[in-house]
Amino acid sequence: MNLDTVHIPAYVPGHAFDPITQGNIVMKTWFITGASRGFGRVWTEAVLERGDKVAATARSLASIADLKEKYGDRVLTLELDVTKPDQAKAAVGQAHAHFGKLDIILNNAGYSLVGTIEEASADEVRALYETNIFGALSVIRAALPLLRKQGGGHILGVSSTLGHVTVPLIGYYCSSKWAFEAIHETLATEVKPFGIKVTIIEPGAYATEFGSPSSLKLAAGLDIYGDLRKQVYERLGSMQRGDPKATPEALFKMVDAENPPLRFNLGSQNLPWIRAAYADRLKTWEEWESVSDAAQGAPSQ
Repeated sequence: MNLDTVHIPAYVPGHAFDPITQGNIVMKTWFITGASRGFGRVWTEAVLERGDKVAATARSLASIADLKEKYGDRVLTLELDVTKPDQAKAAVGQAHAHFGKLDIILNNAGYSLVGTIEEASADEVRALYETNIFGALSVIRAALPLLRKQGGGHILGVSSTLGHVTVPLIGYYCSSKWAFEAIHETLATEVKPFGIKVTIIEPGAYATEFGSPSSLKLAAGLDIYGDLRKQVYERLGSMQRGDPKATPEALFKMVDAENPPLRFNLGSQNLPWIRAAYADRLKTWEEWESVSDAAQGAPSQ
């Protein structure tokens, strides 16, 4: 019996099993960072509920201990601080050895730094990048040799709508997501010959713990930005936020697709915002096109 393919009813979060739609589902094995809260927690539980296996990681094992109690051998809980490359390599290796394969690598760990470009210190910005960029890279580098050896896999990176647009006070967080997007887009081309797929997940505003003290770092504020800070907080506070528990079904449709997209929006507000931003950029570039073209100079011989 092949334990990787089991005849079970298709799981749809929030709905009853439908015997009409049951069929052969290829079970997947996931490696998920930041599984203790937010999307990481919601997705870890949903993945396990549908019958897949998960190596769930968090900075504190205590924060995910209940997963083991509820889901037993289908979950492996591991302590992982993604800012420690050796720990990331060990965790990925242990997960692969435990399950025999890793189909999906989901980099979800991250946080936001709140402060204007002038306010945030260099050390605070470096720390942000250690988690949001270098942490993800450590996991990817640890996983790639294993994915190549097994003949494929799917790397998922959690970015944001803010990987395309910016918001005052969280400019450095936005910058980390812009870098995150560029790295994953490049990676997708580089690893495609090995059968490895890459998808950047871009959630909009959701009612997760992302805005909680544990997911935010606040830079020391300057009085001169007091009015701006008030305006931004009011704007963010009035934003319509999505239900994170509505996302797993979309996530599963994407990972189960034969040809998953490079970029995958979550939420209904993302695309209009991104579309308007790119339209404005194109308009500006086109307005200055003649000046820009003149800077090309004469063709070199």
